[in-house]
Amino acid sequence: MSQFSRSWWGQKFITAIENLTDSGRLSRGRSYARGRKVKGFDINGNLVTAQVRGSINPYFGVHKEPLYHITIEFQPLSAAKWSAAVAEMASKASVISRLLLNEIPDDIEKTFQSLNLNLLPSSQKDFQTSCSCPDWSNPCKHIAGVYYLVAAELDQDPFLLFELRGLSRENLIKELSKSPLGQALSAELQSAQSTPQPVAAYYALPETLPAKSETNLREFWQGKKQLPQTMEALPENSVSAIQIKKQGDFPAFWHRDNSFIEAMETLYEQVKSKGQL
Repeated sequence: MSQFSRSWWGQKFITAIENLTDSGRLSRGRSYARGRKVKGFDINGNLVTAQVRGSINPYFGVHKEPLYHITIEFQPLSAAKWSAAVAEMASKASVISRLLLNEIPDDIEKTFQSLNLNLLPSSQKDFQTSCSCPDWSNPCKHIAGVYYLVAAELDQDPFLLFELRGLSRENLIKELSKSPLGQALSAELQSAQSTPQPVAAYYALPETLPAKSETNLREFWQGKKQLPQTMEALPENSVSAIQIKKQGDFPAFWHRDNSFIEAMETLYEQVKSKGQL
């Protein structure tokens, strides 16, 4: 699987595309996406449009860099199918609660499969593509490159999965909120939001306390109880670099495609080996 996308929903989208597309063309598409060949990119509802720079090839008489126009149109689900899918999602507390919190459940596709529907593309009928380049094969490398940009957009906003299939985030939340579970969860979420109240100061005011009439100086400086003469050593931690590993493979500040933990392990090994010289 390609690591172009980091989130599970972006990776599942790429996996769905890889199951329908030649792997060689997808690899060339990745190079186009990484090489910033895409000059314009836009998602409007279920339609994706892009402009991709082509290659100069004098052998085929191409002496000036061409600009190709790409469209990817996803097949929207009908209103009746969306109504059934929303009702199914609204009947499951684990699903509707995550959606109302602007999160996509990991098993969202199972909800659609129970109705013989699919949210992710499962066949060529789920979307249509076109490119103005002379390559008659579909997808060409330009379309393949745009696939990976769609996956990257899904990293930022997973609700694009619903929009690409014909239901916007606003309408999804609106319909879910009409259900009994949605009404109860929405009321709870609204009650949990308290209105900010003005305060006289942004810090705790010092409080003056009267001094004790009798103070034992020895107890004041040394305390009432003596510290133990010996202390047990703390057990050694069997897991190294806990703070590093807590960040995970792709922390927010890590913008590379390789694992952050693996990169740090390599760095530590290099430092360790140099220190032994």
